[in-house]
Amino acid sequence: MLEPEEPRPYLSSFLDRHGRRRWRYRRAGKTVSIPGEPGEVEFEAAYKAAIEGRKHVPAKVLAHPSSALPGSFKAAWRKVLGTPEWLRHDEATKTKNIRLAEDFLQLRLVPENPAVWGDMLVRDLKRRHVKDILARFAATPHKAKHLLVTIRKMIYVALDEEWIDTDPTWKLSYRPEYKGWRAWTDEERTMFEGRWLPGTTPRTAYGLALWLGNRRSDVARVKWSWFDFKRGTVTIEQKKGGKTLVLPLTPMLRELLEPVERKGEFVLMTAYGEPFSEKSLTGRMADWTKSANMPKGCTMHGLRKTLGKLLAESGSTTRQLMETLGHDNIEHAELYSREAEQQRLARDAMTRLTRSLQPKKPRG
Repeated sequence: MLEPEEPRPYLSSFLDRHGRRRWRYRRAGKTVSIPGEPGEVEFEAAYKAAIEGRKHVPAKVLAHPSSALPGSFKAAWRKVLGTPEWLRHDEATKTKNIRLAEDFLQLRLVPENPAVWGDMLVRDLKRRHVKDILARFAATPHKAKHLLVTIRKMIYVALDEEWIDTDPTWKLSYRPEYKGWRAWTDEERTMFEGRWLPGTTPRTAYGLALWLGNRRSDVARVKWSWFDFKRGTVTIEQKKGGKTLVLPLTPMLRELLEPVERKGEFVLMTAYGEPFSEKSLTGRMADWTKSANMPKGCTMHGLRKTLGKLLAESGSTTRQLMETLGHDNIEHAELYSREAEQQRLARDAMTRLTRSLQPKKPRG
């Protein structure tokens, strides 16, 4: 037989209206409710406080800032950071996705509620929730598009972990009206070249961006050692994706590089003898185009688009465009070839129509 518990002074129990046993401490006309059951930590602490004549203050359970509830979006994001797909990303892509993920994890479910999506279970995400999240970023549609991609990374991990059975974003497309950077026109190129002569920093930056067709992250760090002037090649390891490109050194670029003074290992150097950063190069291009009285929209990335347009109009195939510009996605390269092909087909069709309606006059 179990030995009976020792009696506890001034402690008694009763059944409430729901049939649940409650405990109380009664002494000198005062009654104190004791939570829990005998033997539990909270019960013993409250009973001791009542005997000692002090108020019991329940211990606060605080979540560690870095803790993550199993099955939550925060836990899913941690697993994303260990996937092979994530480890293959370059640093620039990782930085962008981390920033987007943090924005989402700290985003409130509703503005007036402190609860955030990072603490929510992935299984509780509904399609309407995703649409609401994207709607909050309507003012920055490009960010909303990339945010959806980042959220899907967490969802795919949750599917692999069997936290959810279906993807609530399946076939949910978000294609904002976003034209992106446009190619420079022939007139704009003429204006820039007329303002900045070969040998100047603006003209050199312009030539590298146009005739190498690379992003500003690569243009800013072009080194003299990348060029093989004897063989007529330039080798570029792209910062985004880490893809290595061996491109021909065109006469147009060679002509622009000949008068450039070599002040260090980088082709583009600031007045302080330092290489340009990506952001500063973007700002400087805005200043240089403004100085040439050019319209807005003539950006560094627009020169990459310009090369793609020129290549497509000269008859380059989609595969040739991909290998020259370093695209991994065929859809990006096809944007140039489709536009050029449309113009060629329309021109040929209208030429045939004109000839059929206006036959050549007989020679007199």
